[in-house]
Parts: sequence; C-alpha cells; structure tokens
Amino acid sequence: MTNSQERFNRAIALFDAANAEDPNQKDGQPKELLYARRMTDMIGRFAPHAGEVAQLAVRAQHIRRWTVPRSNYPLGKPGYFAWRTGLYRFHAETAGELMRQAGYDEATIAQVKTAVGKEGIKTNPDTQLLEDVSSLVFIEHYMLGFAGQHAEYNEEKWLGIIRKTWKKMSEAARAFATSGGIKLPEALLPLITKALAEA
Repeated sequence: MTNSQERFNRAIALFDAANAEDPNQKDGQPKELLYARRMTDMIGRFAPHAGEVAQLAVRAQHIRRWTVPRSNYPLGKPGYFAWRTGLYRFHAETAGELMRQAGYDEATIAQVKTAVGKEGIKTNPDTQLLEDVSSLVFIEHYMLGFAGQHAEYNEEKWLGIIRKTWKKMSEAARAFATSGGIKLPEALLPLITKALAEA
C-alpha cells in the first residue's frame, strides 16, 4: 500500500470515528456515519473515477453535524440560512483538522475545505461533484422520509423543493438520476415528473 493510500485510509477512518459518535440512529447505525457511507457509495456509482479531494469531501459532508443543532439559531429563514452557512464552515474546519491528523498537506486540505464549505458551486468541479452526490443521495435515500416529516407541505411547496434540488445538479447528475442511476422514490414519482416537466 502506498503512503498516499495509507494517508487516505487514515483520514476516512478518522472521519468515520467522528461520525460514529452520533447519538442519533438510523437503520441501526449512527445517522451521520450511515449518511457518509451512502455518499461514498453514490460517488462510486456516479463518478467512479473521482479524485481524492472529491472522495474525501463527500465522506466529510455532514461530519459531526448533530453537534450544531438548528435550535442554536433563530427561527425563520434568516436563522435557517445562518445555520446552514455555519454548518458549512464547521464541517470544513472539522474535516481539515482530521486531515492534518492523517498527515495531509495544507494545499490538499484547502481543496477539501473549499468543497465541503460549498464554495464555488457551478465553478469548482469538486464542489459541484459534492453537490451532485448529496442531491442524488437525498433523492434516493431521504426525500421520501423528508416528505413524511412535512405532511403540511402542499404540492406547490414540494414542486419547489424538487426544482431547487434539480437546479443545483449538473447535467451529468440529472441524466444519471433520470436514466436509472438511482432508485427514485416511487410514492413521489408523479410529483417529480410534474416538477421536471415544468422546470
């Protein structure tokens, strides 16, 4: 095993150890550890030749997310956006610190932090790939559950959510989603079809 592979494996192990501390469970696993593994699975399916930076970024996308609860921020849209922005910084800094422990150089750490911090969507390839993978994972694994948690949302609200998710994705990710690359939630297929037809 090469030094670079050992370093990569150390970083992934550190990310997973951090996420394994999540007290919230989903499907019998710590919630964020399961999410990270689903992200890695998806990048392997969607972009099997993705580089090291992108692979590290997708694994660290939600690292230790439970430690920054939404309730720490004010109610309403401004509070929500402040929470999201704070999360991006937190995830980026946490990933960077663990990468240092794994032996990474500052240039590579900076690249991963840029992607995890959601900087340069549509212009930075690693950030866009992270956005694509997270959108694909959301559609395949979490959209149906999210719908179940928000029975108060009407059809127009859902059409907006689907369109916003679609808008964030690259053309390649959209093609992957609609050509059988992911399992679309059957219960939401009519809404997804309608949203994309009118997008």
